[in-house]
Amino acid sequence: MSAAESRTAEVAEDQVVTYEVRGPVAVVTVNRPRYRNAQNSKVTYALDAAFTRAVDDDAVKVIVLAGSGEHFSGGHDIGTPGRDIDETFERRAVIWWDHTDKHGVDSRIARESEVYLGMCRRWREIPKPMIAMVQGACIAGGLMLAWSCDFIVASEDAFFSDPVVRMGIPGVEFFAHPWVMSPRAAKEFLFTGDRFDARRAHQLGMVNHVVPREELEPTVFALAERISAMPRFGLALAKKAVNQAEDLQGMRSGMDSVFGLHHAAHSHNAEVGADSLAGMDARAMRESGRAAGGA
Repeated sequence: MSAAESRTAEVAEDQVVTYEVRGPVAVVTVNRPRYRNAQNSKVTYALDAAFTRAVDDDAVKVIVLAGSGEHFSGGHDIGTPGRDIDETFERRAVIWWDHTDKHGVDSRIARESEVYLGMCRRWREIPKPMIAMVQGACIAGGLMLAWSCDFIVASEDAFFSDPVVRMGIPGVEFFAHPWVMSPRAAKEFLFTGDRFDARRAHQLGMVNHVVPREELEPTVFALAERISAMPRFGLALAKKAVNQAEDLQGMRSGMDSVFGLHHAAHSHNAEVGADSLAGMDARAMRESGRAAGGA
């Protein structure tokens, strides 16, 4: 990439999210490859800051969301050294009190309304087209990132999974399953916890394009260039029109209802077991997936 091709490039190993501009395209990359780009709150707020920066830059027409390394995202951070569930961050998605000095459901709803459901809804409404560039794992919270985007372009080695039913939880907080795939497929996806490969995801309509790994980035940027030729305001209105149609089909109210079920499950786990995750940390979830036939 030449200096002429990039107006802004910020890449450093200690940055959990990097930001770069290539012509009319802003590239926002989750940068925790050692942990499969697991999302802690620091990542969430860094993503939000990067997206805000892209929206504020009138020269940026399209935003590409990527994950560094072998995987797009292994989900929410439930076990890395950088897990920051007990830290306070400046809230941006919802107006609610701080969660760190609260307990039980009071704490969990305060945090998850902000960093999970609230943030993904906020990003879904970004008035510029967003393309998720997905390789490798896109699991649980990784789905939420991809589903907040308008397009998903996946490499042939990509796979998608929401295995949280193994925790007794009915799905991730941004519950878009019945809208991004058919209801029957959503039930299979959740009831089995199976991984859907990129081809299956494409057949179900969740993914726009599937390409060889080496063609992923060129395909995404070719698509972004084509989109960027369209009028900025026209793109914003078209995006809003489709989002409003989804919400009229029940997407927003459906998410609200499932968010309550999600927290009922957390509370049940905490009441009858060791913790709100039914004792399932990142390692236990991986081992459970392998035992069920996953790679």
